Amino acid sequence: MRLWRFARAELGVVAALGVVAGGVAAFVEIADDMTEADGQAFDQVVLHTLHPGADPGVAWGPHWLQTAALDITALGSLAVLILFALIATGFLLFQKKIYSALMLAFALGGGLMLSEVLKGVFERDRPPEIFRAVETINASFPSGHALLSTVFYLTLGVMLERAFARQRLKIYALVVAVLLSLLVGLSRIYLGAHWASDVMAGWSLGAAWAMTCWLIAYAVQRWAVKKGLEDAEAGR
Repeated sequence: MRLWRFARAELGVVAALGVVAGGVAAFVEIADDMTEADGQAFDQVVLHTLHPGADPGVAWGPHWLQTAALDITALGSLAVLILFALIATGFLLFQKKIYSALMLAFALGGGLMLSEVLKGVFERDRPPEIFRAVETINASFPSGHALLSTVFYLTLGVMLERAFARQRLKIYALVVAVLLSLLVGLSRIYLGAHWASDVMAGWSLGAAWAMTCWLIAYAVQRWAVKKGLEDAEAGR
């Protein structure tokens, strides 16, 4: 009964813990399947379905779709994410939301470190160069674009969700954050820059890390509020 009361009072915390657990479990499963025949066959099917023509470098669909995918994939590039993060951090600092600004910076920095370390651990080759419509510079697993865009946009979405009072705005902020993360990841698969499993792993780990950072920030804020109340009572 006590646990049930906590779950109802702290629904956001329970949901975040669920995302962390589910994201880590999904990443481990995908990483395991990646080395097996079934997982590799799935990646090959997706790749060849999206590049069915005589010229593998040209993806399925009209020409404008590939151009759009190139634009969308830039939303997950490190340069664009850092630019957006600086803009968002400046706004938060002007609003005197120090904890939120630190959380955003910590989330993105930690996500980048996770991406680079795991790429070095798995050292998976990218899809064959003939399929790629964009330049790539490092290992394939997990997708850095998918991981970092999920971390950044989901963290920002959760922050906006908590700032808005109206339920419709809360839902809108979260839906836009998830949609941007999905579009960036899908663009990487469509452009032949990543295997499908790379992107799914990036989404899973990115969501888990974003929610971990939010839980840390939430705990720190709760502690600061409690400490402030205790100091105020002690000063009476």
